[in-house]
Amino acid sequence: MDAGKAIFETVDKLRQRRTGPLVLELDLTEGLTEGPPTDPLAAVLSMRKPRLADVLSGLRRARQDSRVKALIVKIGANPLGLATVHELRQAVIRFRASGKLTVAFAESFGEFGGGTVPYYLATAFERVCLQPSGDVGLTGVAMEQHFLKGALTKLGVGYEVGQRHEYKTAANTFTQDRMTEPHRESMSRIIESVTETFAAGIADGRRLDPGKVRELIDRGPFTADEAREAGLVDELAYRDEVYDEVKRAAGPEAQLLYVARYAKAAAVRKLSHPMADSIALVHGTGVIRTGRSGRSPVGGSGAMGSDTISAALRAARRDDHVKAVVFRVDSPGGSYVASDTVWREVTLTRKVKPLIVSMGDVAASGGYFVSMGADVIVAQPGTLTGSIGVYGGKPVLSEMLEKIGINSEMVSEGANAGMFSPSRGFSPEQWARVNAWLDRIYDDFVGKVAQSRDLTRERAHELARGRVWTGADAHAGGLVDELGGLEDALALARKRARLSDDAPVRVYPRMNPLERLRGPDSSEDKSAALARLRLDAWGPFARLSAELGLPAVGPLI
Repeated sequence: MDAGKAIFETVDKLRQRRTGPLVLELDLTEGLTEGPPTDPLAAVLSMRKPRLADVLSGLRRARQDSRVKALIVKIGANPLGLATVHELRQAVIRFRASGKLTVAFAESFGEFGGGTVPYYLATAFERVCLQPSGDVGLTGVAMEQHFLKGALTKLGVGYEVGQRHEYKTAANTFTQDRMTEPHRESMSRIIESVTETFAAGIADGRRLDPGKVRELIDRGPFTADEAREAGLVDELAYRDEVYDEVKRAAGPEAQLLYVARYAKAAAVRKLSHPMADSIALVHGTGVIRTGRSGRSPVGGSGAMGSDTISAALRAARRDDHVKAVVFRVDSPGGSYVASDTVWREVTLTRKVKPLIVSMGDVAASGGYFVSMGADVIVAQPGTLTGSIGVYGGKPVLSEMLEKIGINSEMVSEGANAGMFSPSRGFSPEQWARVNAWLDRIYDDFVGKVAQSRDLTRERAHELARGRVWTGADAHAGGLVDELGGLEDALALARKRARLSDDAPVRVYPRMNPLERLRGPDSSEDKSAALARLRLDAWGPFARLSAELGLPAVGPLI
């Protein structure tokens, strides 16, 4: 009898899930992943994290689904990028406009710490609920820069770095002991732009005057009672109370279902023909380098390999069933040569079919380089982009080596054979070659910006000079075409390709398991776009070691 009862209950539960009312749920305590896993390790590491594209497509479908009655999101302390937060806010606001209930719940918006960004996300919801013991860390926005020059000088380490131009401040950490005026100006404007966006969004979401929001920011952080009294939250309640209330509002048979699960189930039910016309979605994430994309199994971050992205764009370009391409870029830059390789493939693809770039949290320096050749660039107000410039140089360790009793001698043929050795500084002749290299890259970058964005070279240089812009300011300056997110870019691609509003989106490259196992026949084969595990000898310190100019082979050579 017990077994029969269990079977009956399971069948009834499945029936309710197929036909009964749904309350969609999203747990952001573990954060989100930007794109699909690029390798087996990434798949394991992201197992418990919902994918941003799944969340966005799920909420888009749910707006028209009469079974979906409400959305409840648990907002945690795990940091989300500003552009990602804008993406989620947009999706929630559109879902809310369909007349369905939206509730944000947090145990705390910052526990004795800043919580402005997660609270800003929560203000997109109809109701904001906070655990009675929680806080609202609405304290504003700050960016802090550490300068290592003093410590490096004590160690006997110097830096010889050239930059183009005054706003290209990435190397200032090692070459300065305080902010230069251009550095301070750039960072101050970023903070000001982000604060303007936050204040406007919070004011709109909580029905407050923008001036009042600025006043509240200066008064924060707030205890739970203070936050409710100030109108920042609607209800102080524990998770069980909030969830019970939402489920009662949705109906007695309402079932909870994660948004990402709902999106995948809906996609399975609506399987389109594999040969149907579609939009290709190519993800370019991480530091840009030559070769294939990959990730270190000992903790290094992922990277955007020029070979991988180029092969994916070629595969999408040559697929007759792909009518437009969306290139999702989330990258702080990297190799100039690798960026130029991807830029070339973007321009070639654009000649054949529409190509729309959707910028994530960061699309700066090389991240902007690979984006600028698109038909349309879409960015969020909080995206960090621009940084059109270049820097290059090396650490000089001669004084430190002398301090610890290490003598270095070199035998070479060629006047500049040893110019990149960190054991000695550049000669005047070598500096001339470094500056020629920097000038060439900067001139090429600015020239391509002017050509791609239909600007005069003078205007392109004015917007460049290494300066980082928010998406809002980049849009005002003409570096970005539209403000919006991935869903907006996909909608624009469908429109340009003259496809229906529900035309399928397929991540490229698309391969069956056999193609993944057998390996590519050539560099033109679409399986050449597969990422790989890459053993970075510096592991989690790979990026820092690169900035310090340390050899890529790692400390154990």
